[in-house]
Amino acid sequence: MPIADHIPVIDDRSYDDIVAEIRTRIARYTPEWQPVWSDVNDNDPGITMVQVFAWLSEIMIYRLGKVPEHNYLKFLQLLGIELNPAESAIAEISFPVKASHTEAFIIVPARTQVSAQSASSQPIIFETDQALTALTAVLDKVQTYDGFSYRDVSNDNAEAMSGYEPFGSLANENSALLLGFEYSANMPEIELDLALSVVDESNNTKVNCSLPQTAVYPSAELIWEYWQGSDWVAMSMRKDDSNAMMQSGHVKIKLPANGKMQKLVIGQVSESRFWIQARLVSAAYEKVPKLLAVRTNTMSAMQAETIKDEVLGGSNGQPNQVFSLANKSILADSLSLEIDEGDGFNTWQVVADFYASAADDTHYVLNRTTGQITFGDGVHGRIPVANVGNAGANVIAREYRIGGGAQGNVAAASLSSLLTGITGVDENGISNLLPAHSGRDEEALEDAKLRAPRALKSQCRAVSAEDFETLAMASANVKRAKALPLYHPDFPAVKVPGVISVIVVPDSDAEKPMPSEGMLKTVCEYLNQRRLLTTEVYVLKPQYQKISVNVDVIVDDSADLAEVQESIEIDLVDYFHPLHGGEFGSGWPFGGAIYFSLVYRRVLNIAGVSRITELKLLLDDVEQAECKDINIASNMLLYSADHQMTGSYGTTL
Repeated sequence: MPIADHIPVIDDRSYDDIVAEIRTRIARYTPEWQPVWSDVNDNDPGITMVQVFAWLSEIMIYRLGKVPEHNYLKFLQLLGIELNPAESAIAEISFPVKASHTEAFIIVPARTQVSAQSASSQPIIFETDQALTALTAVLDKVQTYDGFSYRDVSNDNAEAMSGYEPFGSLANENSALLLGFEYSANMPEIELDLALSVVDESNNTKVNCSLPQTAVYPSAELIWEYWQGSDWVAMSMRKDDSNAMMQSGHVKIKLPANGKMQKLVIGQVSESRFWIQARLVSAAYEKVPKLLAVRTNTMSAMQAETIKDEVLGGSNGQPNQVFSLANKSILADSLSLEIDEGDGFNTWQVVADFYASAADDTHYVLNRTTGQITFGDGVHGRIPVANVGNAGANVIAREYRIGGGAQGNVAAASLSSLLTGITGVDENGISNLLPAHSGRDEEALEDAKLRAPRALKSQCRAVSAEDFETLAMASANVKRAKALPLYHPDFPAVKVPGVISVIVVPDSDAEKPMPSEGMLKTVCEYLNQRRLLTTEVYVLKPQYQKISVNVDVIVDDSADLAEVQESIEIDLVDYFHPLHGGEFGSGWPFGGAIYFSLVYRRVLNIAGVSRITELKLLLDDVEQAECKDINIASNMLLYSADHQMTGSYGTTL
């Protein structure tokens, strides 16, 4: 039996209980007053006093009942368990250049701000992480070459809906992806940044948590070339995050000197364009890559806003001084705090606590959620010296960034308002091709309470399956995690010693919550630092099977037929949901069998349903045997869709 079942309730009496108890004791404890005090109803002045003291007693009982919870939270605090702060969402934003711009390129500086509308009156602001060289030339033509023929996929690339195979269906040697640029002048000698988005298919559903120094070798060798008038000439590829177009990422290419690139009419495109191509020198793809889109003038941005040169006040020389930033939700490692103690402004260092700080260490502690800054007491951490020459302004937040929260996970094409003026940028064309990801709110207290025992058990070391699940949920916006010992995603039928795979499900409102590639990498990096050296770890996306219910019901005469049908559909969607479904509302269990009787009871319990005449279950659109339970694979989850409900009125039995 859990120890929680043995914890006594200090006092569970309510106000009414206390008043009733006092009334029963009046005759016993005040016998000398009985001839006078015989009326114990609410109109008696003595009962008024009883009610006052009962009210005060109930307040005391309530406060006393909070003592165990207070002690529990204090113990968690002593053990270093704190609420995980909010994290910022990340998005890829494109900055097209106006066709009328006279220069061949422009520089989009770092910390350029773009906003999206939110449900509240405040816009959601994103800032770019680094500077971008944006081309005036427009990438408007895209072709694939499979070694035999060309295929124009310009519309597929522009719409970014279903995707296309950049090297054809076979991806043989000398197959190529050709990118055509429209520009009236010469192409400039710059570093071209191409953002490649890969279609979300099964070949991209895992991330291998290898050792940091382990090289990742692509399945193919690409060479990037440009047309110089008579032949294709190789260019220098500076960076390839896409792993030869097997995953979403950026490819950076050094374009040739001004004037060397020449226009050409080639393949299925009748217009003359400047062409570059990615050609397969050798290929052994396990699965042919499929691109959603290629974009130029695109870079990563974070949901954040930079604040500079904020005066926090002046030190008074007292221990344990506290200053507050004007904003809350501070991003990690973004605060640069400077203090002038008489010899000019010097940067101080943020620490988690003062336990390891010496008396003269220039340390401070930051509460990222509230923006509160605390300094030491002269024994653990230095006390900022009061500066008479700058008494009210010797503590300055030189720079910090604010942001974070699930609100930053905006939809595709939401980031469209440029807040930073940049000459030449086409403000009407700014957008994000894919939804933002990885934003999460500050951890709720109840979630921290659930996490604490598991965190103490794992000790930040991933050994058991439960450890991997706990740490995966702590690493990112992961709502559920499932560890599969001895499971290798490339050899699912074989138990491979030393291997563990972790399935992660993000906190999402989607019917099939699916982690982004960025989330997989984040979880992978987190687990990689905490696993045993001999353990090989894979982080996987969940796999879903669709469950559909076809049901015919008889409803009560007093019920609204449409409302009953809608209630059945809503209830079934919730019941099979991977995050808040199941019998206990904690999410449909991995590999959880579908019990026909429980589904039947679920529908029958809907208000207005009198009886069920027929109920059928379909798994992945295949009708299952009637009145039979359905087993699913141990690593599978369910999502529900396409429920069919028919109802009619009938005589209630």
